[in-house]
Amino acid sequence: MEALNTAWQAMSGWELVAVLLSVLYLVLAIRQNPWCWPAAFCSTAIFSVLFWNVSLLMESALHIYYLAMAVYGGWAWRKGGSGQGRTLPIIRWRASQHLLAITAIVVLTLVSGSLLSDNTSAVRPYLDSFTSWGAVITTWMVTRKVLENWIYWLIFDGLSIFLFLDRGLLLTAGLFMLYEAMVLVGMWKWWHEYKRQPVCASV
Repeated sequence: MEALNTAWQAMSGWELVAVLLSVLYLVLAIRQNPWCWPAAFCSTAIFSVLFWNVSLLMESALHIYYLAMAVYGGWAWRKGGSGQGRTLPIIRWRASQHLLAITAIVVLTLVSGSLLSDNTSAVRPYLDSFTSWGAVITTWMVTRKVLENWIYWLIFDGLSIFLFLDRGLLLTAGLFMLYEAMVLVGMWKWWHEYKRQPVCASV
């Protein structure tokens, strides 16, 4: 309890702001509201600094990527990626696309984990790399409204909880615990929306 109390007192007010914005992002994303992306942009800007300060270098770099994806996602959801002003539909990936995504995550994890371990002071470089590269792929899936993104988040968010607890980021760990429950809600809502679409799409 003493350790938890010390960690609580050490937490930055910026972490609380980032957590609240992240919750707002996910609530809006579940509702397929494109305003989720401005919330994501602001929260990730804060988290990129917080993670750098606690030596989670891959997580910090990941949040720089999130900034770019927040801009792209906002555009894609509003324009459908077609430039014709259509709302982007929910789609599903084929098994071959999932296999390619998983293979890429594993290979990139081994490469960056080894580089971080040998050349930096990064903490838990392989786990940090795995959750980060997984989030890179999954965030792209969200920008394209791939239904299975929720399954990916369930796995990578769960592993991230341990990573954040290990570094004393209690609010962030609590956020990801909340994410786990919200991901299930998002999966259910997107699945029913997918089935209601005129044509259930796969790419």
